[in-house]
Amino acid sequence: MIEILVQITAAMGITDFMNSAWGWPIVESLHFIGLSMLIGSVGVFDLRLLGVASSIDLAQLHRLVPLGVAGYLLNVMTGFMFFTSAPDQYLYNPAFQLKLLFMVAAGLNMISFYQTTGRAIHMETIPPHIRAANRNFAAVSLLCWAGVIICGRLITYYRPPYHWCPWC
Repeated sequence: MIEILVQITAAMGITDFMNSAWGWPIVESLHFIGLSMLIGSVGVFDLRLLGVASSIDLAQLHRLVPLGVAGYLLNVMTGFMFFTSAPDQYLYNPAFQLKLLFMVAAGLNMISFYQTTGRAIHMETIPPHIRAANRNFAAVSLLCWAGVIICGRLITYYRPPYHWCPWC
């Protein structure tokens, strides 16, 4: 698996760029910009669903969510560059694995939100049971994204030998 990733990365020129003087700092900066876009829009939307700043129109605030999606896509691209340029540092890292788990949970939570109660954000008056469900979705979302951020930071500090990963 690692050999395949290394070959793909080399063929795409990612390895050369990431190992250049400015490659890693540029990609790291873009990763943080994407994270800021994501949390700055989706996080604020979640806080509004929880009842913070209830005077702000929910439907208008929801218009910022595509900015969060763009930030997420930027993070996926830059994260791919990190991962493929040093797969041995990520593949066996429990912090990285937990980060992916939190990302999957956040995605499933978002899908559930939009398939169930998400349409209600455009209603003039949201029924109490939908408001309560939306609060649950928002709380799970914020917890998942906090987990992603925490685990992302722990990746650089927790680089055990491969045999330390109990589930690898």
